[in-house]
Amino acid sequence: MIRFKCDYSEGAHPKVLETLLQTNTEQTVGYGMDQYCIKAAGIIKEKIQRQDAEVHFLVGGTQTNLTVTSAALRPHQGVIAAYSGHISTHETGAIEATGHKVIELPSSDGKLTAWQVEETVKAHYSDENHEHTVQPKMVYISNPTEIGTIYSKKELTKLSSVCKENGLILYLDGARLGYGLCAEDNDLDLPTIAQLCDAFYIGGTKIGALFGEALVVCNAELKKDLRYIIKQKGGMLAKGRLLGLQFISLMENDLYFQMASHANKMAMLIKEAFIKKGYSFLISSTTNQQFPILPNDVLDRMKVNFEYSYWQKVDENKSAVRFCTSWATSTEAVKKLIEEIEKW
Repeated sequence: MIRFKCDYSEGAHPKVLETLLQTNTEQTVGYGMDQYCIKAAGIIKEKIQRQDAEVHFLVGGTQTNLTVTSAALRPHQGVIAAYSGHISTHETGAIEATGHKVIELPSSDGKLTAWQVEETVKAHYSDENHEHTVQPKMVYISNPTEIGTIYSKKELTKLSSVCKENGLILYLDGARLGYGLCAEDNDLDLPTIAQLCDAFYIGGTKIGALFGEALVVCNAELKKDLRYIIKQKGGMLAKGRLLGLQFISLMENDLYFQMASHANKMAMLIKEAFIKKGYSFLISSTTNQQFPILPNDVLDRMKVNFEYSYWQKVDENKSAVRFCTSWATSTEAVKKLIEEIEKW
């Protein structure tokens, strides 16, 4: 079975494992206060060109999203997100469980627009009974989105401007950030994101690490007591050096971006094969996630040898599915999938 179901099926890049093995018997202080976490944070600050930022290493994406939301919001406030956003669909109500409402907005491409956010805020405060409803205070986006689309510099700039004008916190979920930054049509970079967002994270779990995310906090208000909140929300790892070591490996010599570029390249080969065969897509994506619309009988045949993610029903005879590549996706595996696509 060849799996294209997700981008974290494999373990970690060999360089990450080598670094962990080389330092395995060293004794360090815990909870992210060791020299390796400090070094990794320094590398990230250099890459984002923000020495004033704080960098924290957390165990996973859900803990990171939950921690930032908890730090940003007071009890009566909520977070705006696309209805397809990860905090809306794949985190088991973690945000709502802490008492914060996710204010979902419609989106055909997984992205939020500055206009949507502005209209949502206006609608709230134009209601004479607005204090009886949840106050929008934070905007959650991801790049890439759940369906592989990416924000342009122009879009993110407008969104950031609207957030600043309305006193909103802008937070970017970067679980797959490398794939977005290495997409062929991308015009964003880490320094720009660090200037436009109050906080964001660089995902490791889905791009070559065993586990872990690097949270970057640029807004001074969010920095206050953040380690207390990280601990409370289950994001603080006792053996914190394991996270720092991994991000040193990922960030040094731009291994992170090399892996992301490879995954995107493999995804484009798959995309081209589906296009050549005449299949359409649920959404156009230039990242490692591809969403072809295929006849159900073809999908039944494919699943004998290939694993993919079912996405949604299109009609009685067709469904949209996701094929996802990773740092470890081999050219040989892609070639076998293309041969299968050409059969049908």
